[in-house]
Amino acid sequence: MDFNLLHPADHEGFFPHRCVWVNGPVIVGAGPSGLATAACLREQGVPFVVVERADCIASLWQKRTYDRLKLHLPKQFCQLPRLPFPEEFPEYPSKKQFIQYLESYAKKFEISPQFNECVQSARYDETSGLWRVKTESSSGEVEYICRWLVVATGENAECVMPEIEGLSEFAGEVLHVSDYKSGEKFKGKKVLVVGCGNSGMEVSLDLCNHEASPSMVVRSSVHVLPREVLGKSTFELAVLLMKWLPLWLVDKLMLILAWFVLGNIEKYGLKRPSMGPLELKNTKGKTPVLDIGTLSKIRSGDIKVVAGIKKFSEKQVEFINGEKLDIDSVVLATGYRSNVPFWLQERELFGKNGFPKAAFPHGWKGKSGLYAVGFTRRGLSGAASDAIKIAEDIGTVWRQEIKQKNTPIACLRRCISQF
Repeated sequence: MDFNLLHPADHEGFFPHRCVWVNGPVIVGAGPSGLATAACLREQGVPFVVVERADCIASLWQKRTYDRLKLHLPKQFCQLPRLPFPEEFPEYPSKKQFIQYLESYAKKFEISPQFNECVQSARYDETSGLWRVKTESSSGEVEYICRWLVVATGENAECVMPEIEGLSEFAGEVLHVSDYKSGEKFKGKKVLVVGCGNSGMEVSLDLCNHEASPSMVVRSSVHVLPREVLGKSTFELAVLLMKWLPLWLVDKLMLILAWFVLGNIEKYGLKRPSMGPLELKNTKGKTPVLDIGTLSKIRSGDIKVVAGIKKFSEKQVEFINGEKLDIDSVVLATGYRSNVPFWLQERELFGKNGFPKAAFPHGWKGKSGLYAVGFTRRGLSGAASDAIKIAEDIGTVWRQEIKQKNTPIACLRRCISQF
């Protein structure tokens, strides 16, 4: 263990919660971002504690993703620091393979999170110069005291549930895509998929493959790119071109290639944004859709593209263009959001939307020992980059100062004096 429990009178009920001194950072979140940071800290020789509200690592992948999910990018762009994917894994590992990789990663770097501990608040104590992180679990409350705090809860901590007129009156099943596993139980049913991002597109394809009749709501413009061009990953090609060409030109080339491979998608109700796919990703964080077969089903009419929703009734949905459609079920592929504003009492590094205010690559470090990892909107490669920088930054200070100070004893006095 990397921490000492400081609750000398806890068994007598004297303290309202346990006070824990951490000889290093507290990392909030045991997803890929938190694991990557922990591994890099381990390499630096810095102790840490990882707290996780779920009962497993990578709970988003293990509990809130559909069965057919695979990594959308080649594995070399998704591996975490210091451990590549096994050679026998395919170029696009499956959900099961990725979880297997993360579990082996945690084992290799001896990462043992404190599971089932949900952070209620985290604030910086100006008097002591330390962070106070309060968590809650079935066994009670714990307050971690630390010099550094790493926020690794990620971009997808909470489901976005839209408020749509009449949805509560709809008689059929309504579920968020985080609860969708397979289209098997929807066989023969008319399913409305709300959202046309990567999840909406892939769920629509999965429903179609399980003999359901999906209709996909496209409310705004969307970039759809082929996952591969001439056997080469589109993303890998874009990364290569960015080394030599300006972003606007790479965007132009990507759209030309997309037109040659996919054709004119606007005639199917998929209007492209005026901003290029890479520029849109960099400025707005909106990821282009990588097609894995959905477009062919749209062309054949097996997947119907419909307009934005006006309202629901008991068994129908009415669209803004006046059309009505009988449906049996609704899948909300309406995305996720950060939950940082709900528990982190800080307003300089993070904005109201739960993302760092500074644009990439400057949003990983705040003041007073606060760090953010996994908020770059650049997937796992962005999280890996942040993790390396954070660990090196903390490691430098750790080697210079922390080993020379008897900090735990000083904290013990502070902790006791607070009660």
